[in-house]
Amino acid sequence: MLNNKLQRADVGYAVVDAHVLYTACFKMKCELSVNTLAVAARTHLKILSSPSYDFYSSKGLRCETSTQRRAGRNFSPNYQPETMAPYTITYFAVRGRCGAARIMLSDQGQEWKEIVVNFEEWMKGDLKKTCVFGQLPKFEDGDLVLFQSNAILRHLGRRHGAYGKNDCEASLIDMYADGVEDLRLKYLKLIYQEYETGKEAYIKDLPNHLCKFEAVLAKNKSGFLVGDSISFADYNLFDLLLNHQVLSPTCLDSFPALKSFVATLSARPKIKAYLDSEDYKKLPINGNGKQ
Repeated sequence: MLNNKLQRADVGYAVVDAHVLYTACFKMKCELSVNTLAVAARTHLKILSSPSYDFYSSKGLRCETSTQRRAGRNFSPNYQPETMAPYTITYFAVRGRCGAARIMLSDQGQEWKEIVVNFEEWMKGDLKKTCVFGQLPKFEDGDLVLFQSNAILRHLGRRHGAYGKNDCEASLIDMYADGVEDLRLKYLKLIYQEYETGKEAYIKDLPNHLCKFEAVLAKNKSGFLVGDSISFADYNLFDLLLNHQVLSPTCLDSFPALKSFVATLSARPKIKAYLDSEDYKKLPINGNGKQ
């Protein structure tokens, strides 16, 4: 029975991620409360409950959201989640490795706080010592502190339903995100090491990399890399393509699917508002002023 899968007798309550709960019910042909999933989707919190609150409360299980657990409050069927504190990004005053995350947060209607670090402060080394890998960005989601930009994007993908609809889609999204990272590393090497000597050769070779993503988008036909909904890999590719359009304004002219992809994402209302904002425009793309 579903009860056996969810109950934790040793701690006295059930801990159920909304996706896990849905999958378990689907496999066992069980009914799932629409309200339970709705709350999960709205709050992006782990649900500590069962498909039936009355059933599990009758078994003595404590049902609550993670927000309630932190606040020490009892569950009520009429409970409305409190507003979560905004995310916090600690980074330099550039788009850099945070460009995709900021675009994603904007499109998902999320608020975040920026802690801007200047070069002189960073060189003192005090902040660097607190970073797991000695690098920024630093991303805070409540008590969770993350470093590494791609880990941050994956976390946001899980939090905001931008990581595919099943394991197969998630794996494809990971694959394409790694492909984006490969191209980003080549771009960063150009910007920080070979700009004066290698720009012409880089732009000449760029179609050999862009054609891979062109083929994926042309085949999928949904306007996204995977499935029929946006993922963190789409935001990542979009950010990198915007950078390349500054480097080489005509670079997408031979790639209609990529050009349409950029135009479509640029027109999404919340992304458009962010790209038109001074918060976005005032930031240089890279830390050395080259773009």
